[in-house]
Amino acid sequence: MTAKLFLHGVPDSPAIWRPLLAALALGDTPVAVPALPGFTGPLPAGFPATKEAYADWAIAQAEALFAVYGPIDIVGHDWGALIAQRAAMLRPDLFRSWAVSNAVIDPDYRGHRIARIWNTPILGEIFMALSKPAALAKGLAEQGMPVDIAEEEAAQWASKDKRRAILKLYRSARGLSFEHDWARDIGKLPANGALIWGEGDPYVELSVAQRFAKRTATPLTVIEGAGHWAIAERPAEVAAALHGFWNAL
Repeated sequence: MTAKLFLHGVPDSPAIWRPLLAALALGDTPVAVPALPGFTGPLPAGFPATKEAYADWAIAQAEALFAVYGPIDIVGHDWGALIAQRAAMLRPDLFRSWAVSNAVIDPDYRGHRIARIWNTPILGEIFMALSKPAALAKGLAEQGMPVDIAEEEAAQWASKDKRRAILKLYRSARGLSFEHDWARDIGKLPANGALIWGEGDPYVELSVAQRFAKRTATPLTVIEGAGHWAIAERPAEVAAALHGFWNAL
């Protein structure tokens, strides 16, 4: 029985995984769905909220599961996908497999518009201050996120710690540029990987996934009619792709 570790992204929380976990019906399989530090509660004292700090945190989560169950399957979405890939690069011994949705560590990707805004001092803070929970909930739902989850995610937006964590995270990655650091270690990714992508993602276009798949010979499943949050918008199709991937290992 292989334990599973699910890592969410921005601006989400573990709630984003609920539809997929229900569709996966993992039964007695050990499952961990932690919140990124600072995203559902106060930032831990001394936690710098950089991409390296989140990668180290993810490795610690994986180590705890590995100590009990052996090599695990890690699944990440958005920033959780980037962190999952980095953890697998640094500690391949901990993982049986990795699967990511709608984000990859890519040397040529330069980030979406909001990422560039968040990366800019002062402008990012102003944008955060002007971003209201009701508008965020509406926007997330319009992009395919289930309404109840969109409202739950947006309600957390009032947290100053969450906003601060997001700004620190994006600025540690210069928006979303990995060409000078993490992307140089793509060759260290374990072979057992998979990409699952919402076809109409406006933030990380399908072409990014196709380029990564071609470069690394990683299988790509495209979820038609879905966007960035395919994991919640089309959970049955994503679950089928994951089960197919895991069963073939």
